[in-house]
Amino acid sequence: MNTANIPVYTVSQVNGYLKGLMDGDPLLTGLLVRGEVSNYKCYPSGHHYFSLKDGQSTLKCVMFRGDAVRLRFRPANGMEVAAFGRVSVFPRDGQYQLYCTELIQDGQGALDAAFERLRRRLEEEGLFAPENKKPVPKYPEKIALVTSPAGKAVRDMLRVLGARWPLAEVLVAPARVQGEGAAEEIAAAIHRLNNRADIDLIITGRGGGSREELWAFNEEVVARAIAVSNIPVISAVGHEPDVTIADYAADLRAGTPSIGAELAVPDQKAELARLEQLHRRLALALQSKLALARRELDRLQGSRALRNIKTPVQDRQQALDGLCRRMALALRGGVDRGRHALNAQAGRLPLAARAQTAKERARLGRVASGLDAMSPLKVLGRGYAITRKGEDVVSSITQVRQGDRVDLLVSDGVLKCAVEGKEERTWR
Repeated sequence: MNTANIPVYTVSQVNGYLKGLMDGDPLLTGLLVRGEVSNYKCYPSGHHYFSLKDGQSTLKCVMFRGDAVRLRFRPANGMEVAAFGRVSVFPRDGQYQLYCTELIQDGQGALDAAFERLRRRLEEEGLFAPENKKPVPKYPEKIALVTSPAGKAVRDMLRVLGARWPLAEVLVAPARVQGEGAAEEIAAAIHRLNNRADIDLIITGRGGGSREELWAFNEEVVARAIAVSNIPVISAVGHEPDVTIADYAADLRAGTPSIGAELAVPDQKAELARLEQLHRRLALALQSKLALARRELDRLQGSRALRNIKTPVQDRQQALDGLCRRMALALRGGVDRGRHALNAQAGRLPLAARAQTAKERARLGRVASGLDAMSPLKVLGRGYAITRKGEDVVSSITQVRQGDRVDLLVSDGVLKCAVEGKEERTWR
């Protein structure tokens, strides 16, 4: 054999070339391989090393710590599993192996692996974030059901909605819920409903079935249609234990279609009972308020001020009369005391001064007589009167009108009068 024209490669080059071939093969970049675990070891680094074998062959596998922390079980030799990952060459040893990113106990199968892979990817994308969930309206006026129009689920939902809240209008948006193209029909129905302005709530779902029969609600296209819907969506798929990708994407998850209908609307019986309770509480509050007002009215009716409205005015008039008498007496007393003091002082003066004092006393006497003549009581005694309207002294006809009640204070009492008319006059 002539090797003169054959290029020479190193071992690393060969292993690197094989690694490139494998890494570029689409088939080898996402494999799901079923087999029995053997030679399982978990190193302190957190990496897992094992082999998968069947009756004829063995495949080396490695699962690094970053992927292993998500394991939901502890692998063991002899366990049947399904491993998902990529096949590539480890250049140092020249061996190809499965770089495993997911490990599923056999019995869950390939569908479970696909479900978990899609769920994790959409979750990391933020499609299921709680802050993106929309609140379900408490009293929806129009509800759309995205489901098969011929299934038992739609009849159950219509029955529950009609019994609990007949005020809501229900629209059925028909879509296949299993088989080829079902996921696309469900997503298209949700998109169409979002183009309408009269839909308050969407319920999408179907009755129970096998994992394969429910698979349309595990498709990415349905999850994304639910996530971008401006209308709140309730996912009601299968039975209570069934969980779908649509449940994660929806604003509210219901265990069954019937439960979905219950969560969508209030119970009219409970609402009526609540309204009756509010009515009773309101009636009791009004009765209590009326009773309090009645007691206050009784108290006011029994008060002296309301029994005789004139009493406070008469009391003030009497007080004013007394004040006038006290003022007159005080003024007269002051004059008398001054006269006595002056007389006493004059008696102690010399004759000349006493004559001068007599003149001063005569002058003071005239002043006192003038003050005495100006006393309100003296004025009233000469036939004059003081006119009052309420508490005000009337000094002008402009202060009263025809029909007003006035009081005339005379020397020995008060005259209650009514103004029959008035005439303007200037006194000279």
